[in-house]
Amino acid sequence: EERRYRSASGGPIALRARQHSASCRELAVRCPRLQLRSLSAVTSAVWLAAYGLFVLSQNSMVLSAAIFITLIGLIIYLHFVKIDQESLLVIGSLGIQVTSSYASGKESTTFIEMGRVKDVVINEAIHMQKVIYYLCILLQDPGDPQGVSEVVPLFQSSKPRLDCLIEVYKSCQEILEQRKTAPPSN
Repeated sequence: EERRYRSASGGPIALRARQHSASCRELAVRCPRLQLRSLSAVTSAVWLAAYGLFVLSQNSMVLSAAIFITLIGLIIYLHFVKIDQESLLVIGSLGIQVTSSYASGKESTTFIEMGRVKDVVINEAIHMQKVIYYLCILLQDPGDPQGVSEVVPLFQSSKPRLDCLIEVYKSCQEILEQRKTAPPSN
């Protein structure tokens, strides 16, 4: 099932929730894909500025450099910056897998063992005179069972608003509660 939400900046995002079993859920936040209109506008602006410099300087290296810089910049943006989807796979008996899928097709995955997970919470932060909410995983401190050793923020690129985060939070808490109430296995 897919639901439409808004990001903290007001852009459209979509949340897809899939339940694979009672203790396994996948939650994916999809951002809008790269628009050809915005890509064309940026490329045109750079190339027009380069053409203006070429007319003034009569140096053809300016045009070559503009084309080269635009192409390299686009490759870097698609491969390291523009994230199309962020997903969270929660498996009650195993752990939490966080995956970011970039526009170029590259994926970055992090796995956190369930034994290290203390809790999943919604936190708030002040950013540019606005209060924004974000979901994070609290990792248990091995030396202090009551302490937190690390906070792992989720959905950093898509930045969903509170209504979307509540949906993801509830789903994660259902699985974490099942784990807490389940009898310990040998």
